[in-house]
Amino acid sequence: MLVALVLVAWLAPGLGDVRDKLKDASVEWLALAVVLEGLSGMSYVLMFRPVFCRLMSFRSAMEISWSELGMGSLVPASGIGGLALGAWVLTRDGMSPKRVAERSVAFFLIKSSVNFVAVAILGVVMFLGVGPHESVLLTLLPAAMSVTLIAAILSVPRLGPGTEPPPDAGKVPRLLSSVRRALISGVAAAVEIVRRGEPTLILGAIGYWAFDNAVLWATFKAIDVHVPLTVVLMGYLIGQLGGLLPIPGGVGGIDGGLIGTLIVYGAPAAGTAAAVLAYRVILFWLPLLGGAVAFWSLRRAIDQPGRPDLCREASTDVGATAAI
Repeated sequence: MLVALVLVAWLAPGLGDVRDKLKDASVEWLALAVVLEGLSGMSYVLMFRPVFCRLMSFRSAMEISWSELGMGSLVPASGIGGLALGAWVLTRDGMSPKRVAERSVAFFLIKSSVNFVAVAILGVVMFLGVGPHESVLLTLLPAAMSVTLIAAILSVPRLGPGTEPPPDAGKVPRLLSSVRRALISGVAAAVEIVRRGEPTLILGAIGYWAFDNAVLWATFKAIDVHVPLTVVLMGYLIGQLGGLLPIPGGVGGIDGGLIGTLIVYGAPAAGTAAAVLAYRVILFWLPLLGGAVAFWSLRRAIDQPGRPDLCREASTDVGATAAI
């Protein structure tokens, strides 16, 4: 699907401006974009251990994290596809499903919260006049929606776990009860983990967001289209919502969301399409290739008794779990 998208941009009539900009793209800036995407992936690795298991070796964190990123390239869904792969690995290795579900929710919220906090701050900054002038609908409204969503998520634990379904309950009621408990405990765990203020977690969460933004900025530089940094950041933050759709490769969802949002904020159409296309090729292939290598290594080692660093003890010992 991604190859088809590239061929459409390359061959379809009426897209000559996009092709011209891609032909003249700076190799140096594109190479920098690849490096920045790699740094974004390494930031993802930094986040992993503080959330799931601080006793895990860096090697295992690398293998699981990059495997998740590779799966995220195939089925983005805002990273949920990758977390599902990580959950399979961790439960297969002995971590309790309850803990994996809780920590997966916490990881997703911590990773996503940087985007929403950034939208809230950037919306106010743009409204105050930094960057090109934009309307209230394009500045304060996204900021207010982000603050509202953050407040709503933080209030989730107040709902309580609810009552246990009866023994004869069907699959759907049991599933809904499990999801509710995982969501509530995951939000509480996310708050607790953030309050610890671990440097690797903070650097990883911010770096994952910042370096990925920088990739898009670098692709604009590569095609020599000058777009204000505030527009790139806001367009990225809102446009990435298209990645919530579980479309294979994110084709159409992420691309359409980014291009449409950036154009609304005043970026030129042809330059934006070219920059986003280059960004998407890097975003798709680098994590996928790195994830394939990582998963191959992880798949070979997952059942080896010499790899106890995947936190098998987390599901069996309360004291060990607390320490982790």
